[in-house]
Amino acid sequence: MKRRTREQLAARVAADINEGNYVNLGIGLPTLVANYLPKDREIFLHSENGLLGMGPAPAPGDEDPDLINASKQPVTLLTGGCYFHHGDSFTMMRGGHLDICVLGAFQVSVTGDLANWHTGGADAIPAVGGAMDLAVGAKRVFVMMEHQTKTGESKIVERCTYPLTGIGCVARVYTDLAVIDVGRDGMVVREMVEGLTFEELQRLTAAPLTHCVN
Repeated sequence: MKRRTREQLAARVAADINEGNYVNLGIGLPTLVANYLPKDREIFLHSENGLLGMGPAPAPGDEDPDLINASKQPVTLLTGGCYFHHGDSFTMMRGGHLDICVLGAFQVSVTGDLANWHTGGADAIPAVGGAMDLAVGAKRVFVMMEHQTKTGESKIVERCTYPLTGIGCVARVYTDLAVIDVGRDGMVVREMVEGLTFEELQRLTAAPLTHCVN
């Protein structure tokens, strides 16, 4: 079994973003998706700090310190892209104008609950940002994360133990091991990395899975 790298995971998520979609990429790992969007598709990337029409990361030396995403990383702006007020950006997020948001997560539950802003630890720094607005405002929420924590605990759980970002909001989970849909039928495995069996995936996952790989 060979786990997907961060770059391979970003490319896998990017492949499922369709022509004409308006998409927000969350802070952290999801920002990598911008570098792997299919060049033959017109996709509009939104950033909560007031950008629409972002492109991939700039080449080294071409960074503009005034052109950054919500993660404070340098970005590019495609032809036709625009800047606007932070308040207008959140209106877009809350008003159902985004087709997809891609978020990282500490935990995702079997019913699609999302915990991604705080571990509940006394020394943990909360970082909610616009995650709650995105979780309830986007038409579809994709979660992109490693399947397990650094200590080997499953991030997919029956019930989230960390403070929730949104309830029943996650549509699909992309991990370094699998692609899993979340819906009325629970968690349905659509894809696994080469060399991984369903039995092993289930052993590594703290929530029941259904085997339905296409």
